[in-house]
Amino acid sequence: MNPDLKLANYNKTRREFLRKTTQGIGSLALGSLINPKLIGQPSAITNPSGGVMDAYHHAPKAKRVIYLFQAGAPSQIELFDYKPTLQQRWGEEIPDSVRGNQKLTGMLAAQSSFPLVGSKFEFKQHKTTGGYFSNLIPHMESIAEDICVIQSMYTEAINHEPAVIFLQTGSQNVGRASMGSWMSYGLGSPNDNLPSFIVLLSKGIPDTQNLNMQAWNSGFLPSHHQGVRFRSAEDPVLYLSNPPGIDRLSRRRELDYINKLDNEQKEVWGDPEIDSKISQYEMAYRMQTSVPEVTDLSDEPQSTFDLYGEDARTPGTYAANCLLARRLAERDVPFIQLYHLGWDHHGNLPQALPKLTKSSDQASAALVKDLKQRGLLDDTLVIWGGEFGRTAFSQGHLSRETYGRDHHPRCFTMWMAGAGIKPGMVYGSTDDFSYNIAENGVHVHDFQATVLHQLGIDHKRLTFKHQGRRYRLTDVHGEVVRDILA
Repeated sequence: MNPDLKLANYNKTRREFLRKTTQGIGSLALGSLINPKLIGQPSAITNPSGGVMDAYHHAPKAKRVIYLFQAGAPSQIELFDYKPTLQQRWGEEIPDSVRGNQKLTGMLAAQSSFPLVGSKFEFKQHKTTGGYFSNLIPHMESIAEDICVIQSMYTEAINHEPAVIFLQTGSQNVGRASMGSWMSYGLGSPNDNLPSFIVLLSKGIPDTQNLNMQAWNSGFLPSHHQGVRFRSAEDPVLYLSNPPGIDRLSRRRELDYINKLDNEQKEVWGDPEIDSKISQYEMAYRMQTSVPEVTDLSDEPQSTFDLYGEDARTPGTYAANCLLARRLAERDVPFIQLYHLGWDHHGNLPQALPKLTKSSDQASAALVKDLKQRGLLDDTLVIWGGEFGRTAFSQGHLSRETYGRDHHPRCFTMWMAGAGIKPGMVYGSTDDFSYNIAENGVHVHDFQATVLHQLGIDHKRLTFKHQGRRYRLTDVHGEVVRDILA
């Protein structure tokens, strides 16, 4: 071949390559000026909300979580886990082969006999999902095709406070960061005017149980990631309103001066908590307008209260908090935690439990229906459940009117809905006594890993170094329960 022709062809090809590729590079450069996040890892899904994670670990299904925590531990035997064997063997001693070496609470120390008791309440099998619902929760039955009922949850704690903290923080000991705080730390929030983690408390009937604030604490994470409790009082957040004689302009000048002093102190001491204080001051200032707006239900139509129940008009009730949770979800608050107290029924369960279900069944189902009709359920993860289950044997009386059940960590029921969770599913099962898991056990750490997974977070990669060790929500355990993912 003629060497001059070969060189000419090479120069032509080189010129064409440079012309075409520089056009592409120029386009990328222009795009990066318009949106800097276009240049980066090609497979990463960027997170624009301000957390430590610049990009999701994988494509998220959920943008937000609403966790309906039933504190005190609802009895799975009375609500979801139908066991005709307990009816047939009412009053018989629980077999040793079933009970095994089960650890018992101190409340059973003086009890020498452990007789089985069935549920006083009737059950109905859902024709499509095959799941069972008692006549105490007809509204939850109406959303059976929208929820995934997990009957095989289990935990390690047998007393309330460590069990609640374990579910929320991954440890039975206080001082760890809660699930909502981890989400706030990792992903931030798309809403600059409301906290990324909001807590709502509803008293049960009767209200006989306290709740440790460590359940929504930020632990070793920066303090501005802790849950902010909204109260049912006139001022939903303490110390948010300006005191007499202070207007909004005066408050702004005061904050500017405080921030100036704080920044000077930060330069001297380098304490990252100073940034948290500044962040909290600024959030409180913005919340002076955003909180009254979101908590004012006057713009809700009558159809809303028909759906949630008339209790939703009364601040502080479970129904009102479910409605408020929907309003917060509409405003893209990432983590909303409801605590409904009063589910601890060691005695008189047949009389006490219906009062709790009456105050919560309709509102729980209404929240799922409301989110669905507004197009929010697709990216909102709704969770319902307590800290553990209840025993198959009676604590105290055998009477069908006064029996009670003790704490039971070996198995309990929760349900989840929305955000990529398989709807209309019953997952896992227990033995004939609802005492041990028969198949597909889901540990607390598995549950936590699954929640983070739906948010686009790999639970093994979101960590925080504290006292020389890297911590995570799931400690060193947990596997995503992929069988329940759509």
